[in-house]
Amino acid sequence: MRRPDRIQLMLDDLVAAGSPGALAQFRDEDGTVDLASGVAELGAERPVAPDGFFRIGSVTKTFTAVLVLQLVGEGRLDLADTVERWLPGLVPGGITVRQLLDHTSGLHNYTDDLDVAGILRDRRRRWQPREMVDRATAHGPRFAPGTDRAYCNTGYILLGMIIEAATRSTYSAELEQRVLGPLELKQTALPADEKLPEPHAHAYLPAADGELVDVTAYDPSQAWAAGGMISTAGDLNRFFAALLTGALPADLEELRTTTRLTLPDATVVWGKDGGFFGYRTLSFHTPDAGRQLTVSVTTAANGLPPSIDLLAGVAAVFTAG
Repeated sequence: MRRPDRIQLMLDDLVAAGSPGALAQFRDEDGTVDLASGVAELGAERPVAPDGFFRIGSVTKTFTAVLVLQLVGEGRLDLADTVERWLPGLVPGGITVRQLLDHTSGLHNYTDDLDVAGILRDRRRRWQPREMVDRATAHGPRFAPGTDRAYCNTGYILLGMIIEAATRSTYSAELEQRVLGPLELKQTALPADEKLPEPHAHAYLPAADGELVDVTAYDPSQAWAAGGMISTAGDLNRFFAALLTGALPADLEELRTTTRLTLPDATVVWGKDGGFFGYRTLSFHTPDAGRQLTVSVTTAANGLPPSIDLLAGVAAVFTAG
């Protein structure tokens, strides 16, 4: 099966499984294919726009890691620096920048405490990064720093704060100056309010009584440097292409301690997946960025599509003829 057909089948299957809509962009030596399936809004006939905006969730962490590694390359940070050096008294001593990056800090993951009722109640609230850290440190550590690994959004909130401390600037300003501006990623941003630009697909979460609540408008400050950005499939593919080919300065060896998939035909792809209340993103790429796939899926009553199913779909696309 041809790759465009395989991608369309994957998107159609996601919609058939209960997702309102899905979109994807695939790039290879033959060009770029933009595809979509489903509707942009429940109860409407408007189709999903393949070039639409969406919330990228934890794919934001790749941008944050790039900023940190650029500062390390400039000698303004060191991976062995402790959080205490840059943010005195904020978290237990001894945790390093490297341990925040690679999820070995042992800090409690503040998002583990979120429930649907709170998510729906607070969707228009403006949060400060310190509030997320305080939520996490109200719990004891999960393990001693460096002795184990556990995914931790708290670590990337702290990295955003360290970026600001080291640069005496804002996270969003550094993001614009170092990444978004140079790469001309005009459809990528850390939004300052709850709005999602047009076009976009709507996303939903079920309330306790089963009623679907539209959560498209959502203040992303709760996720901030760990997951608050918005983008498009085209912009994410351009970002990862620049990163993997060296057009965007960053230490690739350090970055490659993150998400890697080995496909059934032994092809290795790099990238990141992410979720943000009603949106799910996957963005994976061959090491030379010769083949790239970014997918966004919206959710409704069925919740997020299982990760294993999404990753199986990604593998099928990369290994198709």
